[in-house]
Amino acid sequence: MSATESKGQPQRFAVAGVSMRDLLAAGEAAALVSTPPRAPEPELSEQAPVHREAA
Repeated sequence: MSATESKGQPQRFAVAGVSMRDLLAAGEAAALVSTPPRAPEPELSEQAPVHREAA
């Protein structure tokens, strides 16, 4: 067992030189890239009901 494994407290690791703003921006960019595009909205002309003449 190494000296770091014998300690009861977990080690905290920090990435030096990366700001929280950069980390949040990277997370937002990843979410945008991984989200599939929305389906196109139907045209209004396709939704209009067909009017029929009364008998």
